[in-house]
Amino acid sequence: MPLQQKTKQEIIKEFQVEEGDTGSPEVQIGLLSHRIAALVEHLKQHAHDLHSRRGLLSMLAKRRRLIFFLEKVDKKRSQDITKRVGLKN
Repeated sequence: MPLQQKTKQEIIKEFQVEEGDTGSPEVQIGLLSHRIAALVEHLKQHAHDLHSRRGLLSMLAKRRRLIFFLEKVDKKRSQDITKRVGLKN
């Protein structure tokens, strides 16, 4: 389910590294985390929705790869984003 434009802009503003930044790993991780949280809530009510579960697993893997990439590039930024999103290190 796509994010509403207003919600997406708020998330981008929260996680952007500099003004006008829409594609940095931090922004991508923030957007994915929001979508993951919404999908988890959906799956709590609809436990047998296997197609959505597969999409959730795909999003989790993509977020994990982005965090690993960021960890290679800059360990401090990686730790900062994991704390802001609410993941454990």
